[in-house]
Amino acid sequence: MRRPATGALLGLAIGDAMGKPTEFKTFELIRSHWPDWRELPLPKQALVTDDTQMTLALARGLRTALDRGPLTPLRLAPPVREEFVDWSKSPDNNRGPGRTCLEACWLLSAPDRPWQDASQVGSKGCGANMRVAPIGLLPDLTERQRSGAAQLQSALTHGHPTALAASDLTAHAVWLLAEGAAPAELPGLLRAYALAHRTRYDDFWLGDLVSRAHDHSAAEFIARGWDDCLDALDRLDAALAAPDLDADPCLATGEGWIAEEALATGLLCFLLLPDDPVAAVRRAAYSSGDSDSIACLTGAFAGAHAGADAWPQEWVRRIEYRDELLAFGALWDGK
Repeated sequence: MRRPATGALLGLAIGDAMGKPTEFKTFELIRSHWPDWRELPLPKQALVTDDTQMTLALARGLRTALDRGPLTPLRLAPPVREEFVDWSKSPDNNRGPGRTCLEACWLLSAPDRPWQDASQVGSKGCGANMRVAPIGLLPDLTERQRSGAAQLQSALTHGHPTALAASDLTAHAVWLLAEGAAPAELPGLLRAYALAHRTRYDDFWLGDLVSRAHDHSAAEFIARGWDDCLDALDRLDAALAAPDLDADPCLATGEGWIAEEALATGLLCFLLLPDDPVAAVRRAAYSSGDSDSIACLTGAFAGAHAGADAWPQEWVRRIEYRDELLAFGALWDGK
């Protein structure tokens, strides 16, 4: 069995740990330390960043929600909110967390505050879609549940419509790959999904979040996000039409600090090397932008496609939070 959930979660953490030493470094500085991207190592002490920590916080919240019944916003929001706040206050939260996540979590810590009042509607940082992979790995969700849950978990911190759309697309990409979609088909499938959802604001899942923005309508609000993602998919298509394995991928699809760029560059690195997961995460981590987030997304895509055996066992043994990652993988792979 492929065990795509285990593969995706391990790949996410491996990419995160591999990209941690290269984040904030220029391409030239990275190359001065490691001349060939194909030899970029996983650090001996394979520590992850807030990307994996928040992924696990979301996973715990999802497990609690599903223990209470079918996934709904009223079941999902409280435990995920609690896990995010606990993460923000943890002494282990010392891995350079994003300002948006910290500000939103501080606001979420007030129990009587509606989560929509905590949401940072001006931020489309990648902090929401870097952690969303678990929603794409859950078995038996409907498309509306998967989409709504992906957008809601984003909106708890990042309420910008592009953050919502990119989280939705990221979860959908993970689900497609886990279900066996061919990598070559992925850009077209994601574009069709984005176009189908472009003006669909789901108030069942998001409530009155749109009222915190300044758009004329809910459809106009959400369309801004999908249009940003469609533009990023255009750049992805152009990069895949003229592939360059040795160039900095951030030059083609963006540095990844914002949601749609993290998605596009993570996809680019996976789709350049769809049959070589190890090389794909190396290519993603060897980049000038938000290297850990780009590589964690690439690892999630590659692992969902190739499964648990994609990753060297020696790497798996060293990765931080290995036991918890494997436990969630086993849960969602049905083992």
